[in-house]
Amino acid sequence: MSRGEGGLVRAASTRLGPVAAILLLGVAGLVACDRGAHDVAMADSQPVEWLLHSGSVMVCDAAGTVHQAIALRGGRIVALGSDAELRARFRAEREIDLAGRSVTPGFVDSHTHIIGVAARHVDLEAVPSVAEMQRRVAERAAELGPGEWITGYGWSEDELAEARLPTRHDLDAAAPHNPVVLTRAGAHSAVASSAALALAGLDRSSPEPPRGFLGRDVAGELDGIVGERQDLLLDLVPPASPEELSRSLRHQLTEQFAHGITTLVHANATLDELPLWRAAYEEAAAAGEVLPRAAVQVIWPGVEGSRGLRAAFEGMVGVEADRLRLGAIKIFVDGGFTGPAAFTREPYASAGQPGGTEPGYRGALNFGEELLARAVLDAHRDGWQLGIHAIGDAAIELTVDWLVAALEAVPREDHRHYLNHFTVLPSAETMERMARHQIAITQQPNFTFSVEGRYLRHLDGERLERNNALRTPLGHGLHLAISSDILPIGPMVGLEAALTRRGRSGRVYAPDEALGLQEALRAMTWAGAWLLFEEDAFGTLEEGKVADLVVLSEDLRQVPPEELDRVVAEHTFVDGVPVFERRR
Repeated sequence: MSRGEGGLVRAASTRLGPVAAILLLGVAGLVACDRGAHDVAMADSQPVEWLLHSGSVMVCDAAGTVHQAIALRGGRIVALGSDAELRARFRAEREIDLAGRSVTPGFVDSHTHIIGVAARHVDLEAVPSVAEMQRRVAERAAELGPGEWITGYGWSEDELAEARLPTRHDLDAAAPHNPVVLTRAGAHSAVASSAALALAGLDRSSPEPPRGFLGRDVAGELDGIVGERQDLLLDLVPPASPEELSRSLRHQLTEQFAHGITTLVHANATLDELPLWRAAYEEAAAAGEVLPRAAVQVIWPGVEGSRGLRAAFEGMVGVEADRLRLGAIKIFVDGGFTGPAAFTREPYASAGQPGGTEPGYRGALNFGEELLARAVLDAHRDGWQLGIHAIGDAAIELTVDWLVAALEAVPREDHRHYLNHFTVLPSAETMERMARHQIAITQQPNFTFSVEGRYLRHLDGERLERNNALRTPLGHGLHLAISSDILPIGPMVGLEAALTRRGRSGRVYAPDEALGLQEALRAMTWAGAWLLFEEDAFGTLEEGKVADLVVLSEDLRQVPPEELDRVVAEHTFVDGVPVFERRR
């Protein structure tokens, strides 16, 4: 025996006498026994691939459970508990010392838009000014040459330093020899150059297009803004190659991991776009790349189209059947406030005001009531789940009427039909009917922040104060999921807005509509998985579920709610495999 235990005992016996020596011998024996027990425990402990410890592991169950550590093996969660418990049970190949940081389930963005884009595309998300928009457009025009279309997406007048809408004159100055159309964030309006308007046959004599509008200046000339009918312009743009779009789509999907998003619902695709999604996932699988789990909502193709839809999608996913699936059928009942075209019970606050909408304007339905009611009934009867776009209170109430009528005519258990958006709070009676018939919603509290300027322009009174209400629908028993609708992509703006109800200006709207941290996190994880019928597979951090999770940069419980947007994803796991790590 080396000096250590035996040497210490012998030295102590000469200094302290026989009684003290006997006591110290007992201590030495305990130490030796403890080490032996530890060696046996390590030999008996189970191997795991990952142990994440010393943090706040937020399960996102109904009880709001939080653990210190989580162990992963074989793509599954095998245990949660204290550091001591899991270290006693498991030997880990790799560890992450959380150092107090939070772990949550991977975020489920239950309403977003991820698309492949062409080389002509200009990224305008968070663009800070009209001047910067012009610079980017001019740069793309120089790359493409005269006559080539330039497209883009993501600008918002609320974020522009000039505090105004861009106009055709701005685009003409940047690219005088190119048709340009730049879609606003939210995709309910766009700004077009003079060349693009001319190619579309639009000028001051053009009437308002059905289900849309043309912006005009004080002299009645077109200013370049086209609301709800961007197709009049975008349908003229030559298509990109499938290879170009697939490559871009894969990149956009992979980028979701940097936000901690592991599952998403692409909120509207046409039948023609389904092969692109199939190609992206098959190419990723062949290259050994991991993409998020995705459900693709398909825009209602009509009765005949829907009957062939399942056959068209069957087998589409190929080798990764758990990665890509067909989602709910999408029906657009009304427009949005970035248009504006949301269908409301009362006229807009801007109706009849200088520079506002026409007197009495309250938005519009995208189609006739009879056609929309029939579409809901036919899709329900054919067995589809429905995810219906309804933003204005009038649109929401009519949609609920049609859904209830369909459910009463053709009863179905566990249908999980839901409304996308639910921006203007409907009547209490409507919400009670929704609860009785289990009609859910996916809500975007981030709109309270990012679309605040449009709400201030078009809404007033309680419908302004309770925009994107959270507590009221929960109080009526509605299933509530939280999603982004890409305004912006990423969970933290939505999480902060759900807890603070604060707009971009700093104004707080109906603070009694706010949620607590655990409630909001559960709406961004488990509730989205429930909409996909996948709550038993993922959405909470529980033993046996797939190991989709995200390590965040701080302990969410310690961050002031008004500062949550500073939190970022540092590690993202899908099926227990790390798919993203932020460089420090």
